[in-house]
Amino acid sequence: MNFKLDRSAKTPLYKQIASYIENGISTGDFSPDIPLPSERHLAKELQVNRSTVVAAYDELQSIGIVERRKGSGTHISTDIWGISDKRIPNWGRYVEDGSFLPNLPLVQKIRTETQNNEMINMASGELAADLFPAEQFHSIFKEKPFTEHLGYDHPQGNVRLRETISNHLYKYKRISIDAESILITSGAQQALHLIVQCLLKPGDAVAIENPSYAYSLPLFKSAGLRPFLLKSSKNGINPDDIVELHKKHRIRMVFINPDFQNPTGVQMPLSRRKRILDISSEYGIPVVEDDPYSITTFDGNVSASLKRMDDNGNVLYISSLSKIVASGLRIGWIVGPKKVIQRLADAKQQIDFGHSIFPQWVANEFIGSPQFDEHIHKIRKQLEVRRKQLSKALIHFLGDQAEFMEPDGGIHLWCKLKDPVDEFQLLDESLKRGVAFVPGSIFGESKGFVRFTYGRSTPTDIWEGISRFSKALQHLRGK
Repeated sequence: MNFKLDRSAKTPLYKQIASYIENGISTGDFSPDIPLPSERHLAKELQVNRSTVVAAYDELQSIGIVERRKGSGTHISTDIWGISDKRIPNWGRYVEDGSFLPNLPLVQKIRTETQNNEMINMASGELAADLFPAEQFHSIFKEKPFTEHLGYDHPQGNVRLRETISNHLYKYKRISIDAESILITSGAQQALHLIVQCLLKPGDAVAIENPSYAYSLPLFKSAGLRPFLLKSSKNGINPDDIVELHKKHRIRMVFINPDFQNPTGVQMPLSRRKRILDISSEYGIPVVEDDPYSITTFDGNVSASLKRMDDNGNVLYISSLSKIVASGLRIGWIVGPKKVIQRLADAKQQIDFGHSIFPQWVANEFIGSPQFDEHIHKIRKQLEVRRKQLSKALIHFLGDQAEFMEPDGGIHLWCKLKDPVDEFQLLDESLKRGVAFVPGSIFGESKGFVRFTYGRSTPTDIWEGISRFSKALQHLRGK
């Protein structure tokens, strides 16, 4: 047998065996007149457990390629081509072979489990329902009926919304930019995808924070990029680490989240932000600044963003309404050099022919109204209340078993367990008890950490959620 298993590959061994048998049937290497190799023989030849071969034949049987006959082994199916010479596609293989990678199984599990209305959701990075500006939206619909044309809009997004965002960026963040340098996207996620797909190529090296939300996204590997990690501390990343990575790997782009970073809640000092810009200019490395949280600062003092200090056009700035208004509105934006924005707009038009006019109209009416400012003041106060409640609950229920830093904005709190347990078992036990969180390793090399989102739950639920979490933790340690 010339076939050899690739034990270093990510593809499971049983799937490699199934693929080998299927290819052999297609090429005629296996005759339909004699049985296929027995499970025991094939296991011995390939030096695997018999159960691995059984799983391979099970998969081939499920798609009609082979059939088991009691007493005579496994044979090529007599109806492999069907009555009309048709075969059933191996959809399982198609699903696995696509270049667009799926989310991590743990991420998929958390998202599935949190659909349960009884679950206290301290995992999803969004605002609670009671922080949604429902009354303001009802007022908008009542006072100004929607009369816009529902056809395709400008490739970069509705011009009135882009002008409103331009004013918004200057008012709240002192970023001076015109509407032609803005692209409306379906949230920040699409903005990141467009940048990765349009401005980078397979094999390019990029730098991301460790830990960071970017680490949990499959888009870098889907695009064939090589991500390198920048260790983050209580002051964010050390900018000089970018230089060291660039010398070794020729970094093509840096992705950072300077304000109330996800998941740590850290704010990067002004000196480090300036140093990053100096490095970007010195080496010609573009910086992608993801800024979903800076406006949530509890004291109302918004830090100077990299984009605000960017005199050379080196920074691509991403933000959205997902963390400050409503995640389901799907309004985000990219700010950057006009030729870059035009390139990204062309790609977005190929994907969805531009953003839907209705949510753009809603966003424009709300951001441009006095009610928006009232809403921001409300969520700042409410998020601070919830962060304080989470801190009290952690101290009350966990005591000296955990340590954490209290962020001054954002929606996440990063918690270190002093005596770590298996975080995946801890998640399973917590889900059984009706509370969800995100294990730290999803965001990087951060075992022994957990991320709690306080923006998604009410103060009452936060207290109950940490109570349930503590019981799950004690249960595992009791084992």
